[in-house]
Amino acid sequence: MAEFIKIYEENPNPKEIDRVVSVLQKGGLIIYPTDTVYGLGCDITNTKAMEKIARIKGIKLEKAYWSFVCADLSNLSDYVRQLDTPTFKILKRALPGPYTFVLPGSNKLPKVFKKRKTVGIRVPDNNIAQALVKGLGNPIISTSIRDEDELLEYTTDPELIFEKWQNLVDVVIDGGYGGNLGSTVIDLSGDEPEILRAGKGDPDNI
Repeated sequence: MAEFIKIYEENPNPKEIDRVVSVLQKGGLIIYPTDTVYGLGCDITNTKAMEKIARIKGIKLEKAYWSFVCADLSNLSDYVRQLDTPTFKILKRALPGPYTFVLPGSNKLPKVFKKRKTVGIRVPDNNIAQALVKGLGNPIISTSIRDEDELLEYTTDPELIFEKWQNLVDVVIDGGYGGNLGSTVIDLSGDEPEILRAGKGDPDNI
C-alpha cells in the first residue's frame, strides 16, 4: 500500500522530499502535484519503473508519449538536440509554467526512447515537483492521472487520488488540491510553433 505524504508547496520539507526521492531511486512510482494536474511519475533512468507505468496505462512503453519533467532548462541538452535562439527564448519566457514543449530529441535519450524523433519537456511552476527533480538529479518521466468521469477529466482531491491509486503506486503526495486542466502542448520541433493541445497555459503570453 502506498504512503500518503503531506508536503506544503510554499515550503516543501526537505526530509519529506528526501523520502520521496529515495522511493524514486529504488524504482518506485509516485503521484505528485504539478502546476496543472496531478502526475504519475518515476525516475527516467529506471526502465522497470517505466514499464510499470505503461502496464497501469495499458500501453506499450515504446509507444508512450510522456513528459520529461525537469527542474529547469540546464539539463535539456541531455535529451534535446541543439536549439536555435528563437526556440530557446520561447522556453525561457514560458518556463517554469503550465506548458509542455515538444522538442527534437537527442541521441542521449534513454534506451527505450532511442527511436523517438521528439520529446515533451515540462518545467512545472511548482516547488514540490522542482524539489523532487533536483533531489533525484535527473528528470521524472510523467503522465497525467485521468479520471474516468469525463466531466472531471483529472482528479483534483489528493485523498480521493490516494483511495483510487493506493495499491498501484508507492507514494501519493498530498500537495493540496490540484487543477483539472492539463498543460498547453506546443510543438517547437518544426519550422513554426504549433499548438497541439490547449490547456492551462496561454500561448499569447509567450
